[in-house]
Amino acid sequence: MMLNYDAPLYRPPSEAKSLIFQVTLGCSFNECSFCDMYRSKEYSERSWDEVKGEIDMMSKMLPDTTKIFLADGDALNLDTEYMIKIVKYIYEKFPNLERVSCYAMPMNLLKKTPEELDSMKKAGLDMLYLGIETGSDILLKKVTKGATAKTIIKSCKKAKDAGFTLSCMVILGIGGSKYSSENARETAKVISEVKPDYVGALTLYLENGIKDEFLTKFNEEFIRISDSEAIDELEELVSGIDVNDKVVFRANHGSNAYNVAGTFPEDKQAMLDKITWMKEHPEVVRPQGLRGF
Repeated sequence: MMLNYDAPLYRPPSEAKSLIFQVTLGCSFNECSFCDMYRSKEYSERSWDEVKGEIDMMSKMLPDTTKIFLADGDALNLDTEYMIKIVKYIYEKFPNLERVSCYAMPMNLLKKTPEELDSMKKAGLDMLYLGIETGSDILLKKVTKGATAKTIIKSCKKAKDAGFTLSCMVILGIGGSKYSSENARETAKVISEVKPDYVGALTLYLENGIKDEFLTKFNEEFIRISDSEAIDELEELVSGIDVNDKVVFRANHGSNAYNVAGTFPEDKQAMLDKITWMKEHPEVVRPQGLRGF
């Protein structure tokens, strides 16, 4: 017997080897125009009996599990005491556990008090994945993110202050050609302010089911960035990130035309040098047919 997941099921790339428990289904917001991950689901929270039963079952089948991810996209929306109950029980049942993580939306972090976040961290919830997407208020409104740059910064700082490891995602090309520089410049400002532990950059890809909604909400002509514009945007983003604290940066997602990786601040110039080299050698671009989303 294995877990009967309610599909579709998503997790961050770095959780590829993690055991996943769906403690919520779907997303309570579910209005971001660039995301169709949970459009087929109505948000709900799973009962303790369901969650406990799956934890008990998998602790017998995979007792040496070291990493667990709590899905779906909105686990942090759970009542704090319920989340603590789940996390504590997971640690009781998996003696070799090293990390428990989940997605976090800015609005959910802002709803929690510092004391609630501290309690969840002490219970063993270690890592949060948050989509910054863009630091541009213009674009955040156009893609109906439900947040502003200010609230994203505030929520991320709350998570960092509580001691969570914070991994953030940003999206190249989310503003199209017209707002390419705006996206890079303003996103770099947010990253510099927040100083996440990890930043992953991917490139906008609109699934057929969401494309019309995205274009309608964008409310003006949207021209997808070209590969040359994508590397220009990446260069401006990397150039604009100014941090003294360690920030691991990865722009090597399968959706990207060009791959760059390094750690700020020490690798910043090396990343810029690589970008310059790639501009001079466009033949190293990842072919469209090999880009995964």
